[in-house]
Amino acid sequence: MFRVLMILALAFALGGCASKFQTYDGPEVTRVMVNKSARKMYLLHHNAVLKSYDVGLGFAPEGDKQFEGDGKTPEGEYTIDRRNPNSRFYLSLGIDYPRLDDVQEAMSFAQSPGGDIFIHGRPWKYRKGGRDWTWGCIAVTNREMREIYAMVKNGTPITINP
Repeated sequence: MFRVLMILALAFALGGCASKFQTYDGPEVTRVMVNKSARKMYLLHHNAVLKSYDVGLGFAPEGDKQFEGDGKTPEGEYTIDRRNPNSRFYLSLGIDYPRLDDVQEAMSFAQSPGGDIFIHGRPWKYRKGGRDWTWGCIAVTNREMREIYAMVKNGTPITINP
């Protein structure tokens, strides 16, 4: 009986891990677009919207990120440049912030631009919706993050609009 329970527990654990990673074989995502004021993110194949998501942003979402700790989500043209399957926010896709102009802007305030801007899932206490709570990242549900993680490849451009 103990052996059967152990096998079932192992199968359940492995099944839970495997479900974190989905596969995608549809049209290529050629751009990610974020509309901060609408709290929406779109995955595009050229001009066609493949998927849209409600998002949460930085805790002070209005305006462009100027320096570390300001609670703003950056605005502009960036690239998805890394993947983190072990993120403390479930799964995450890195955005290549800061760029040179971001560094120069932060330096004009005698501040650091910060970094580690991601699209990521939500911890338990923020699972109810698009509340703006991050330090500048773009947050979606964990279910949505599984889908986005499968669809969006490194090198995909991301436009973040006010």
